[in-house]
Amino acid sequence: MFFKANYGQDLRIEFEGRKKRKYEGAKRFVTKIKEIQEEAKAALSKAQEEMKKYTNRKRAEVDKYKVGDLVMPSTKNLKYQIVRLSCVDLNLTPYPSC
Repeated sequence: MFFKANYGQDLRIEFEGRKKRKYEGAKRFVTKIKEIQEEAKAALSKAQEEMKKYTNRKRAEVDKYKVGDLVMPSTKNLKYQIVRLSCVDLNLTPYPSC
């Protein structure tokens, strides 16, 4: 493919490939690699399940909001320049969710 991109034609090499034979060593290698992959996959999925279990221990169900539901914004993380502001000044009233 790269040859064709550079020179505009296919590379012409004529040769006779090896005769097809059964290679027992190659078959053993392939089976060994497949077994290792299956073991690794099983170990990873087990670890993933354990991590999911420990992560979800303290999680609570979250309210599902729909478009048009009234929500109240939180001022917990807002930093004020002026010390005394009321909700009226910030216009913190329930508003429809997007």
